[in-house]
Amino acid sequence: MSKKNQHVVKHQEGWAVKGAGNSRATKVVKTQEQAIEAAKSIAKNQGSELFIHGRNGQIRERNTYGKDPFPPEG
Repeated sequence: MSKKNQHVVKHQEGWAVKGAGNSRATKVVKTQEQAIEAAKSIAKNQGSELFIHGRNGQIRERNTYGKDPFPPEG
């Protein structure tokens, strides 16, 4: 399974969860809260990042679920 970042975006039928680079939604739900929970589960499972977009399409929140070394290596 590839580690695609997950995006929560506005959809004509509510809110959608989309993997980065995908043209089709992984899941479409009625509320943003439902979409965030679904995307969070996928991101945790894959060890990837979650991007939550607002109604205007801009990223309003970003969370990392995976190896995020602090302090950064290098």
